[in-house]
Amino acid sequence: EALFTFGERPEEEPGFSAMIRAAGYETILDYCMAMCRKGIEFGILPHTNAGILTYEEMDRLRPVNASMGLMLETTAEIPAHATSMGKSPDVRLAMMEDAGKLRIPFTTGLLLGIGETMADREDSLFAIRDLHKRYGHIQEVIIQNFCPKPGTPLAASAVPRADEICATIQMAKDILQPGIAIQIPPNLIDASRLIGCGVDDLGGVSPLTIDYVNPEHPWPALEELKTIAGNAVIRERLCIYPHYIEHKWYDPGLQPLINRLSQTVQERNGGN
Repeated sequence: EALFTFGERPEEEPGFSAMIRAAGYETILDYCMAMCRKGIEFGILPHTNAGILTYEEMDRLRPVNASMGLMLETTAEIPAHATSMGKSPDVRLAMMEDAGKLRIPFTTGLLLGIGETMADREDSLFAIRDLHKRYGHIQEVIIQNFCPKPGTPLAASAVPRADEICATIQMAKDILQPGIAIQIPPNLIDASRLIGCGVDDLGGVSPLTIDYVNPEHPWPALEELKTIAGNAVIRERLCIYPHYIEHKWYDPGLQPLINRLSQTVQERNGGN
């Protein structure tokens, strides 16, 4: 998988447009599409999470992406999101709905510890469930704890307790459809304490790069993941889940690569 993620609408920042043009592209989306194509040439499936995108922008990206994503974070109107229109729950849900209309296998999730309540989390999970009921496109939901960063307005925020996160995972398991995987990030939390709460997936972990979104939190090595998983079996997967491969929720141009990588992953997983 090649994950492409960047700040929302970077062209609005002074100097960015000149920089991207100097690289030979008109917009960040043009650049992203070119890099997705390059990833496919290298034999890697792209997954793009670029913040809020329009229906037309996602439609452009769909042929060069095996899946896409956007964290819902919360359906609550909270002070932490007051200055960002892109964090509006209605805006985020509308984009997630557009992804469903486009039949894009989609990753979303909740961000815990940003001022939301347990009732807000429940409401967020029901919103995701309702979208999936209508479009069937939500392949995984991330339950992620907020990690305060020094020098930011939320630097002093309390980190959610493990029992609180566990309760949210269990709630997600109860509310969401059985086919939706529940994921936690193993580099941001003591994942070994949460596996038994209903976790299905430990997300994308790279042996080659740092976590560029959370660079202060190193990825666990494969042997560490096995320890974290305990009695659960670690299996490799693609960024598009088997159900969506089976039902061909991808551009036909991706089929040769998806078929080849699916075979590779199956062999690495011992034929399972």
